Amino acid sequence: MRTPVVEKVVVHMGVGESGQHLVDAEGILGEITGQTVIRTYSKRTLPAFGIKKNEPIGCKVTLRSDSAEEFLKTALNIVESKLRSSQFDKYGNVAFGIEEHTDFPGMKYDPQIGIFGMDINVVVNRPGYRISKRRIVKRKIPSSHRITKEDTIAFFKDKYSVEVI
Repeated sequence: MRTPVVEKVVVHMGVGESGQHLVDAEGILGEITGQTVIRTYSKRTLPAFGIKKNEPIGCKVTLRSDSAEEFLKTALNIVESKLRSSQFDKYGNVAFGIEEHTDFPGMKYDPQIGIFGMDINVVVNRPGYRISKRRIVKRKIPSSHRITKEDTIAFFKDKYSVEVI
């Protein structure tokens, strides 16, 4: 029960505009992950960027279990298994980015589409965290069972051979 586990991996592409550019990003993200892509919408109007409230501006995919593990291994190979300690938060989550989608195996550059980057967020928990999210008899996670930044760093070093700078 003390061994950390990757709960989910969220892959996000922020395009900043709707239209063909967003459709291309959805196609690329779906091809890389093999999952159905969900659109993300703006929360407020930003006239300086030409964004209106509730306009689609990005896409995301949530990966769990084996597909999350496989994608995470591939993504860590792309960033050469190096992460900064600032990319880990105090609750044990990790966030890092990939600048070009063409780094993934099987993806080639297409001048019609361009190059897209993506953000990858990894949620790491210990087994038993469900008690804080379930509907019936919801409880708090004891402080001795919560995962910390140091626990997550040790987990990534052991399981994925990640070098933390």
